[in-house]
Amino acid sequence: MSEVTSAHDGADGHLEFLSFRLGGENYCIDILKVQEIRGYESVTAIANTPAFIKGVINLRGSIVPIVDLRIKFNLAQPRYDPTTIVIILNLNRKMVGVVVDSVSDVIAVARDDIKPAPRLGGAIDTAFISGMITQNNQMLIMLDIENLMSSGELQLAEKAAA
Repeated sequence: MSEVTSAHDGADGHLEFLSFRLGGENYCIDILKVQEIRGYESVTAIANTPAFIKGVINLRGSIVPIVDLRIKFNLAQPRYDPTTIVIILNLNRKMVGVVVDSVSDVIAVARDDIKPAPRLGGAIDTAFISGMITQNNQMLIMLDIENLMSSGELQLAEKAAA
């Protein structure tokens, strides 16, 4: 579980994650991967890219690819309204934005409260799930965001921004 070993240890020894909603489910990512949180704004589309690569934005002089995780994960039909959020991630000194439905909170989680990702067989790709967390009677899916963003098809986003 790479997320678990890289997540930020808070003052009390807990790991810290940013939680967010995506297609009606709760997800979380390592807080140290998050550079900033922004409202959704129009993007410049790039021809010949998959539908989940919405395009690029200019963020203070840096061209940042924007990936809609709702489309990538085949979730509910995406809508772009005032609650739609872009999480700007810094992954190995490369920035990428991911579109989510809403951001919930920064959560602190004890290492023992993180359960392994379920094994669902070949029908569902769980390669991007690094664990499961139950907190306040809610299940959160821990995304291995570095693994997700380094997958072959998502490297197209980086090439599009170049």
